[in-house]
Amino acid sequence: MTNPLDPAKLQTALETVHRAGMPGLFAEVRDGDETWRGAAGVADVATGRPVTADMRHRVGSITKTFTAAAVLQQVDEGEIGLDTPIGHYLPRLVPGERGAAITVRMLINHTSGLAEYLPHAYPSLAAFPAVAKTTPDSLDDHRFTRFDPTELIAMGVAAPATGTPGGTPGVYSNTNYLLLCQLLELTTGTSAEKCITRNVIERAGLRDTELPDGPYINGPHSLHYEAWFGMIEPPRDYSVFDMSWVGPSASLISTVADLNRFFGLLLAGEIISRSSLAQMQRTVPVISFEGKTLDYGLGLQKTAVPGHGTYWGHEGSVWGGGAISMISADGKRQVSIAVNLQRWNQLGSAQQPHPIDDALRALTQLALGG
Repeated sequence: MTNPLDPAKLQTALETVHRAGMPGLFAEVRDGDETWRGAAGVADVATGRPVTADMRHRVGSITKTFTAAAVLQQVDEGEIGLDTPIGHYLPRLVPGERGAAITVRMLINHTSGLAEYLPHAYPSLAAFPAVAKTTPDSLDDHRFTRFDPTELIAMGVAAPATGTPGGTPGVYSNTNYLLLCQLLELTTGTSAEKCITRNVIERAGLRDTELPDGPYINGPHSLHYEAWFGMIEPPRDYSVFDMSWVGPSASLISTVADLNRFFGLLLAGEIISRSSLAQMQRTVPVISFEGKTLDYGLGLQKTAVPGHGTYWGHEGSVWGGGAISMISADGKRQVSIAVNLQRWNQLGSAQQPHPIDDALRALTQLALGG
């Protein structure tokens, strides 16, 4: 049973996250025809400028749902086969036996076995996921670096495989989605950014959503504070950053209102066909960067919420920015939350949740229905 929106309780829950140590956060919750938006805290710790609920924000891997939708549109049009090997389309990027074994579907649901390229592109993160052996130096070194996506893909393809093609659990990897962007370019004759913008963002009528072509966030936005597990103290602003290191796998800028609109239209069958949506909702276990097991479909995460049924959506993180967007299976209840601090947990404190973790969990639970 989902409870009706309680604006006072939702605002209090937001402020509790802020008091727990989050500089600023904002959210939109929809329940049928009702909509609540709220914000708490600051967009700039130096000036005290407040966050507002309409701010634009880097939403990280929520981008993957947009990219997956663009690929599935091409599946709907017969241009791409979900179970066709990627080597059929991009033999130079994934050559030989692996190219013949890894299908488009395996890229979208992270069961390709292709490794994440980031520890190879960012030298100070080479030891990842052994976080204690990393440093955040590369974040500053590469703030304005323009990466070539095919070079990043080559790093992921050359790295030791994380599993066999199609094997589960899958392992989350941006390499998969950069390959999907190359596939979109091949089949549409235009860049993945233009294809996703035209066929997904504009089609959904999202006025404050874009794939950036430079390091800046246009329009009103918060600074994005990265702590890198306590190694950056005080946390540093990375809101100005060239996002070519992830491209359309995690570079999207959006608002909480636009995210809710997008997921509402997606689950209503307005972005891709019903048959492609059914494929999107076929899930497999996938291990996230944090070591959690996700119930992952084709660019869509499934979450069972005790007492409130099934929710679909995605979460995302970039340097200093994070977001989550979820929609109930019946499309009635929606939640999008954006935060402006990332990796606030200190090293060695994995067993001890930070107060932010508990407060965010409580906010999300309340927003999902009580």
